[in-house]
Amino acid sequence: MKKTIAILLCVMPFSVLLAQELPKWTDKARKAVFSIITYNKDNGILNTGNGFYIDETGTGVSDYTLFKGAERAVIVTANGKELPVKYIMGANDMYDVVKFKAEFDKKAEVLQPASVASAVGQTVYLVPYSTQKASAGQLGTIAKVDTIGDNQFYYTLTMQTTDKTVSCPLMNAEGQVIGMIQKNNDPESKESYAIGIRYLSDLNITALSVNDLTLNSIGIKKGLPEDESQALVYLYMASGTYDNNQYLELLNDFIASYPNNMEGYLRRATYNINIGDDAHYALAAEDLKKVMDVAEKKEEAHYEIAKLIYSYQLNIGDKKAYADWTFDSALNEINQALSIAQEPIYYQLQGDIYFAMQKFTEAFTAYDTVNKSNLASAASFYSAAKAKELIEGSDKKEVVALMDSAIARYTKPYGKDVAPYLYERARIKTDMEDYRGAVTDYNEFYDAMLGQTSAEFHLIRSQAELKCRMYQQAINDINKAVELDPDNVSYWVEKGGVHLRVNQMGEAIKALDKAITLDPENAPAYRMLGYAQIQNKEKDKGISNLQKAADLGDGVADGLLQKYK
Repeated sequence: MKKTIAILLCVMPFSVLLAQELPKWTDKARKAVFSIITYNKDNGILNTGNGFYIDETGTGVSDYTLFKGAERAVIVTANGKELPVKYIMGANDMYDVVKFKAEFDKKAEVLQPASVASAVGQTVYLVPYSTQKASAGQLGTIAKVDTIGDNQFYYTLTMQTTDKTVSCPLMNAEGQVIGMIQKNNDPESKESYAIGIRYLSDLNITALSVNDLTLNSIGIKKGLPEDESQALVYLYMASGTYDNNQYLELLNDFIASYPNNMEGYLRRATYNINIGDDAHYALAAEDLKKVMDVAEKKEEAHYEIAKLIYSYQLNIGDKKAYADWTFDSALNEINQALSIAQEPIYYQLQGDIYFAMQKFTEAFTAYDTVNKSNLASAASFYSAAKAKELIEGSDKKEVVALMDSAIARYTKPYGKDVAPYLYERARIKTDMEDYRGAVTDYNEFYDAMLGQTSAEFHLIRSQAELKCRMYQQAINDINKAVELDPDNVSYWVEKGGVHLRVNQMGEAIKALDKAITLDPENAPAYRMLGYAQIQNKEKDKGISNLQKAADLGDGVADGLLQKYK
């Protein structure tokens, strides 16, 4: 019995050593470990847990579960100092990890990542959170190493851990951090797990993270991508999903991170202009000055400012412009850009500004320059056609030729993208009284739209078909119009007119009766109905309806009454 007790006494100190005693570097390393408290939207405590610093700028790591649903969080350092979590830098729910930026305690330490992965059988050390000088901990060995990415690893450990050690650092014998302890579903298990430090340090936010469900489940502000170009795209993506306050905060963060990037000032200026009052216009004006200050290529700054003022002018309508934000000001900016570089895109904006100022000759000249460049497109030829059409005395054939060039940018069979140009060319041909050409374009428009056309389209095509004596086609189209919009009185009146034109008096009378049913005060319908009835040898009814039209103020009906009474 005494021998057994002696053996136990010998074993106990060794087992305690395994569970508690750590190398000398532990006292320093424990200063990098902190406690975390997360709060819900009602400022109630949501969760508590652990984490640790991985750099001297306040970057920390912990478990995602701790942060899910949190609206704010604080860390409590080993020195007992409470510091706020400023923003989230990345998260992954599958591996239950999160990276964030917090304030950095100058008295804290940073855990240096191991330069190489630990191997199976290697002794490792768990450093827990502690506010005491003495730091109890655990040691164990690596049982298995799994590769989960590029130089990223997942460790299985011969070590029993508890919920209180989740998200504590796992260290090698040299005092370097190799991973972070993860929650063990079986608290009685002699094995535990750790996610490699490389995976944690590589967590980031990308341009597409705006719609990341894991990140969005955390209410704490998100950081910008660390890559500047990715951050720009992130700004664009966030503009459609963030509320105004969140987006402004994001813009401010971008400008703070990249103070020499003019895009931040341009976007913040746009944000303030959209608010729409003088106070915010003044803020926008300051940002536009900053754009010119930081721009490496001044022509690009002039172009962006011109575009912004042009858009502002288009949207204010008849309201008085702020300061000198006029079309003239926009024109001055784009002309300055063109004085530095004759880029086609600058000429396009110049043309748009001239067009808005109703200086159509100048607009056409600018668009024509674009059309002679590698930026020529269906849209630029269309712009030139619209400007040419509005120049007094212009030849309509030249307008059609420009529309031909726009449509020539596409190949048959046409799709919906070319449909607006076909429709516009048909309108121009109608104005030129080239009705057959117009009908051809309307037919191609119909095909491009796969037959998904409106009642108004069928009315307009019917009118063109009548002009070139395509009577059956005109009847088919007006029938389609009333089928698509049976409560539209004008379509029934038009239908009556089509049938009158082809001497189908019975159909005309039915259509016009329907029009009057829908609108008993429609004078043209009474007049046309009266005429149709007279032609259909129903003179008394016809005279009566002509009289109703005249009583409703229809002057043409008066002439018909004098003729047929």
